[in-house]
Amino acid sequence: MASKAATLELAVLGLLHESPLHGYELRKRLNLLMGWTRLLSYGSLYPALKRMLKAGLVAEDTATSTGVSRRQRIVYRITPAGEAFFAERITDAGPSAWEDEDFHTRFAFFSRTDLDVRLRILEGRRGRLQERLDRARDDRTPTGPVDRYVSELHRHSTESVEREVRWLTDLIEAERGFSRPAPPDGVPTPAPVDPPARGARTRPNRPTKASRRRVDPPGPT
Repeated sequence: MASKAATLELAVLGLLHESPLHGYELRKRLNLLMGWTRLLSYGSLYPALKRMLKAGLVAEDTATSTGVSRRQRIVYRITPAGEAFFAERITDAGPSAWEDEDFHTRFAFFSRTDLDVRLRILEGRRGRLQERLDRARDDRTPTGPVDRYVSELHRHSTESVEREVRWLTDLIEAERGFSRPAPPDGVPTPAPVDPPARGARTRPNRPTKASRRRVDPPGPT
């Protein structure tokens, strides 16, 4: 299972892969990427940046603001080592990519991954959620009095997982549709043939009068 720190570092590298950013803009984009359920604080971001600076994954430059104050800002950019690390991590489709936080980050950068990697992650995530659903359904039988609020929370959680499973199924079908080869240029797609109506009798083609007319072979010349 990927740690929260590792997931955050992957998200930082993915954003810096697009363009260099200063701390305020980087935090703003990370919050947009991770969603409103997890607001990232500077107390989490800057220690992560320090670790990545020490590992050589990112570098910092000083830029002068164009505003009235003209104060200097530190701008972070990804290094070649960071690009290589990001490329290696983003193609990992193992079980850690199916977990909640790591999956959301991987999905945000799906446009940079190959189709087979996307499918393995989507199918792995769906399988992981299906396991949760199976366990939740097995635990439905109460062994004692059940608080109605606990029951409502359980129902809400189950329905949320069911919705995500349906969403993942739609995504998987869409990805597989993209992988189907298109017909070559100049080859028309055969039009679908409607089946005969239910109960209708189909009659074989009968020979016409012209086809029944006897044709004598030519005589000797």
